[in-house]
Amino acid sequence: MIPRKLHQQILQRLGKRKAIILTGARQVGKTTLATAIAHQIGGKFHLWNCDEPDIRAMLTNASSTRLKELVGKATVVVIDEAQRVPDIGLVLKLMTDTLPNLRLIVTGSSAFALSQSTNEPLTGRKFEFVVYPIASVELAEQTSAIEEQRLLEQRLLYGLYPDVVQNLDDAPLLLRNLTTSYLYKDIFTMNDVRKPEVIERLVTALALQLGSEVSYNELARTVGVDKETIVRYIDLLERAFVIYRLSAFSRNMRKELTQTRKIYFYDNGIRNALIANFQPIELRTDKGALWENYLMTERRKLLSWNAGPAHQYFWRTHDRQELDYIEESGGEIFGYEFKWGAARVKIPKGFMAAYPNSLVRGVNRQNYWEFIAQR
Repeated sequence: MIPRKLHQQILQRLGKRKAIILTGARQVGKTTLATAIAHQIGGKFHLWNCDEPDIRAMLTNASSTRLKELVGKATVVVIDEAQRVPDIGLVLKLMTDTLPNLRLIVTGSSAFALSQSTNEPLTGRKFEFVVYPIASVELAEQTSAIEEQRLLEQRLLYGLYPDVVQNLDDAPLLLRNLTTSYLYKDIFTMNDVRKPEVIERLVTALALQLGSEVSYNELARTVGVDKETIVRYIDLLERAFVIYRLSAFSRNMRKELTQTRKIYFYDNGIRNALIANFQPIELRTDKGALWENYLMTERRKLLSWNAGPAHQYFWRTHDRQELDYIEESGGEIFGYEFKWGAARVKIPKGFMAAYPNSLVRGVNRQNYWEFIAQR
């Protein structure tokens, strides 16, 4: 197992009459992380996989008495894919209330379904974490930063899903299997998606517009549905940890764009599998977009482990001045421009005029490690 940055944070918060909620895409290592923690604690533990019909039936409408019988002498219970159980939030509330010494870890691959069920019943009774695909920084701790940097082009092509990272020779096959078997599983089973083929066309369209500003109206025309359906399906894809949106940064300058969005994928390999393109970096016309997606997602992983909020944006004006990435933290504004090559970064004059106290820097292959490894 590749040690994860979240391991110690979760371990420190286990117990305390609170459930640990782990969300994230399927196959990113939620169950592996949860069971590793359970083994470290020691003693008897249960792993209940709610994809199994008998496990779902066992937990559905279970009383506190029945739950005590099921837990028995276990010190840790891991409930996997908990969103599959109706009213799972009430079950978890009973467990945290009536079994105060139990260490409870719950995983789910649909943020929407799990939060719908747990938000109200578990108010004040949970700690929530998002588990991402493995980070380059996590891999570097097992080898070295230099070794991981040597594999940069592989990461841009194949991403960082655990199975892919450990079996690079089979990466294209593994990624095709992930996209066909797991990518939409919770969207199709947990939501009213009447036309699965529309979601598939939409995801492909988003993959082809990677790192670009997207227009919901244009996507609606491309996919052949109305704008409201596009907005709804993008929301579902985000809640299923396939994509995420980046908003435009603005402090009400007249020339700044405020309503546009960029869309990124949580994993480069998934994106490339969707467009069936694993050509080497030197042959690609989209290497700039792949580079931007990788940097954005690795930074997102880094921020998720660190205490203290940071707001993420991009910046652009109507006269096409732009910065790839803006981070606002502690009242300070940091700007970044991503370049695959080592070309000198031109800082937009409009940005510096509007935000003279901000810090702006370029991120390229020579200096990117600091950006993804240090906050």
